[in-house]
Amino acid sequence: MEKAIIGRKIGMSQIFDEAGKVIPVTVIEAGPCVVVQKKTEEKDGYNAVQVGFEDQKPQRVNKPLTGHFEKAGVVTKKYLAEFRVEEGETYEVGQVITVAEFEEGKKLDVTGVSKGKGTQGNIKRHGHHRGPMTHGSKHKRLAGALAAGTYPSRVFKGNKGPGRMGRDTVTVQNVVLVKVIEDRNLMLVKGAVPGNKGGLVRVQYAVKGQDK
Repeated sequence: MEKAIIGRKIGMSQIFDEAGKVIPVTVIEAGPCVVVQKKTEEKDGYNAVQVGFEDQKPQRVNKPLTGHFEKAGVVTKKYLAEFRVEEGETYEVGQVITVAEFEEGKKLDVTGVSKGKGTQGNIKRHGHHRGPMTHGSKHKRLAGALAAGTYPSRVFKGNKGPGRMGRDTVTVQNVVLVKVIEDRNLMLVKGAVPGNKGGLVRVQYAVKGQDK
């Protein structure tokens, strides 16, 4: 596993580098996460680890999950996530993963659920142009023609139109880890990441690799 952890998006801020240049950053409170389960090629068909994030009251966890945590010998957790691991990597059940394992300057991939925007029209949802605003135009923000009448006399699947926008799982790739604050479990990454304030995010080293 190329170093992965679960966290919460706290919000955005800015810091200054040594040259006095301002850097916009997103603050993520990440971990500590605990390894709850190991999956192996022989037993499960692939290598992975399941990690838990944020303690949960035992009475709020159902019986199957309670047994799952008791078998691992860890405190009940609110969130679980699974990360693939490479052959030869060793993780033990009960092992704690913290932000201290991440190196400043490395590139990260951050996955979260984008902000929901409800039902939106073509202009906002797909970036379509609006119609003319003058000379008696009645076509200002409408979708326009969907298909011809005689042929195909139907609307093709996948046609861009109004509808639900946002609340999708989105990954931003190759964002730079600017700063790690170990005692507060904080990561400062350059630029914006998906989701609302307080939203859950998955952070891992960039799959497309680091610059040589």
